[in-house]
Amino acid sequence: MALGMIASTNICERMGRSQELSEFKRGTVIGCHLCNKSIREISLILTIPRSTVSGIITKWKQLETTATQS
Repeated sequence: MALGMIASTNICERMGRSQELSEFKRGTVIGCHLCNKSIREISLILTIPRSTVSGIITKWKQLETTATQS
């Protein structure tokens, strides 16, 4: 029974790999970063993977934007 509960909290099941974050949520990641929150803290607060948080921050530092590519 405990395994069923763990499986339902899997981020890939809830979000799916092809779904992209809203502009608001990407901006929130940057806001948290500017408030000196760690990648781990941001990930926990917004319930998104650490790799996603890291990618958003990296892109923002390099390109100065959080917009998705067309």
